[in-house]
Amino acid sequence: MTTTADRPTIAPGVAKLALVLGGLTAFGPLSIDMYLPAMPLMAGDLHAADATVQLTLTSFVLGLAIGQLVIGPLSDSLGRRRPLLAGLALYVVGSLLCAIAPTSGVLIAARALQAVGAAAGLVIARASVRDLFSGVAMARFFSTLMLVNGVAPVLAPVLGAQLLGWTSWRGVFVTLAVIGALLLAVVALLLPESLPAGLRSPARPGAVLRTYARLLTQRSFVGYALASGLMFAAMFAYISGSSFALQGVYGLSPQQFSLVFGLNGVGIIAMGGVNRRLVGRVSEHTLLLAGLSIAAAAGLGVLAAVVFHLGLVGLLVPLFLLVSTVGMVMPNATSLALADQARSAGAASALLGVLQFVIGGGLATPLVGLGGPGTALPMAAVIAGFSVLALVVSVSLNRAR
Repeated sequence: MTTTADRPTIAPGVAKLALVLGGLTAFGPLSIDMYLPAMPLMAGDLHAADATVQLTLTSFVLGLAIGQLVIGPLSDSLGRRRPLLAGLALYVVGSLLCAIAPTSGVLIAARALQAVGAAAGLVIARASVRDLFSGVAMARFFSTLMLVNGVAPVLAPVLGAQLLGWTSWRGVFVTLAVIGALLLAVVALLLPESLPAGLRSPARPGAVLRTYARLLTQRSFVGYALASGLMFAAMFAYISGSSFALQGVYGLSPQQFSLVFGLNGVGIIAMGGVNRRLVGRVSEHTLLLAGLSIAAAAGLGVLAAVVFHLGLVGLLVPLFLLVSTVGMVMPNATSLALADQARSAGAASALLGVLQFVIGGGLATPLVGLGGPGTALPMAAVIAGFSVLALVVSVSLNRAR
């Protein structure tokens, strides 16, 4: 990372690295967002209830959590490349199984397998950043990743909706398998090993458990991890409930919904760019609190829009603000959580991701599904509750560095 007198710029080598690692971190969001417009169609095709189809999202999130717990320590022991290549291959297999799933039960299981493969991309990308950067440079690089990562929610639902115009939802998973295969080839050819052999640690079960126990007793790590996890929960409430709420309650078509979803992704990119410019001038802790404060206010705005029937525009404006804050909250929370974990970046990255996805998928998604079709209130209430709780936890546990 280089700087000019007035703003930071990205060196060519760093730009290539950001594209590759950004693609890996976008794997999870891409696998979720791309099939969102198809969820109502999947329910009819598989003769399943909406809540059952939403379990395909829950199983994917739980698979991401479990996969990260295993792959993170393995990458600390074996290096980053081998676990990553194996995970990407598993992702391709899982995607193809999703495409041919005959029942909702098989699809739920295949999504979990797909998620374990995707977990390798998420956890190893974060750990690789910690291998290569530290301090302000690390926070700025995570912001750069958000610029790349933000493209996923912009393009994924739009691409998914367009695919539904000439193929079924099964074609969406075939497309994901092709994307996974392409990324596997790119990683094999372009991504070098970032963890030298001398810095690796053995992946003995006892040592791994002690590492996780140490991390869970560090107030700073837990505070930043919980703040990002609770913010993730608010986002997952939006992700899992928006397709049903905006299409079923507010009458948007799959194409209109994909455009709204994509516009919110543009907000992530824009906020990530703002954050990258501010890092180094404003402390990461201050930027994190600013992002969480905006998110909490926006979450309450979403709830007010639903409760007081403020219409589609009244709902979409606070939703846009809420989603946009991801571009500021996640880079700073991740950088601060990993700052002191040079010797166990894989395990720390895994635990960070697990807290995000367990809270997000394990708690937020089922809560959103409790209301059934025909109402946006559960989604709005969960979004508001978790966004406010993220701010409260951060203020209570985190301290400025």
